[in-house]
Amino acid sequence: MFTQSPAVERMINAFRRLPGVGRKSAERYCLHLLTMPPEEAREFSEAVRIAREKITWCPRCRNLTDTVPCSICADPRRDKSLLCIVERPVGAMALEKGGAYRGLYHVLHGVLNPLDGIGPEELHIEELLKRVREEGFSEVIIATNATAEGEVTAAYLAKRIGALQVRVTRIAHGVPMGGGLEYADDLTLARALDGRALIT
Repeated sequence: MFTQSPAVERMINAFRRLPGVGRKSAERYCLHLLTMPPEEAREFSEAVRIAREKITWCPRCRNLTDTVPCSICADPRRDKSLLCIVERPVGAMALEKGGAYRGLYHVLHGVLNPLDGIGPEELHIEELLKRVREEGFSEVIIATNATAEGEVTAAYLAKRIGALQVRVTRIAHGVPMGGGLEYADDLTLARALDGRALIT
């Protein structure tokens, strides 16, 4: 790689900000973009620019969307008695791809992590609780990832939502400890939803 070029080094560092992308992967992505036909590179750049301009957060569920509200919140066929809480949009995407869940979502955009300065305010937990109170869900499914932070967040949410006299469950079977929803296959996610358990 021509890493002596400041422009190339800047591009590599930009790719390294993506989750799971190390130096070697960033160099490969950079080299690929620099050697593709100019019109393809422009199309790639334009796709990123347009998506960044048009995609926003749904004011109701905080998922990524290009319509307000998002297509899931606006779909009359969804089961409006069920709410599934996920850490990030990729969690909702994984569950949607599996097709086993037909309720609504709420995206936290993170997990509780005091060491990183992420508390209930940063995750807009009060907005979530207001939504639970106003929309009359019969069950709230907590689908945070099986990490230490995900478990702490699940316990906190279960306590706060349970106080509202709403049934709170947690996805369970098949999602490995330390793993994220986006890495589980469709059948595993379906079984995790089916095997959800009450959080006490």
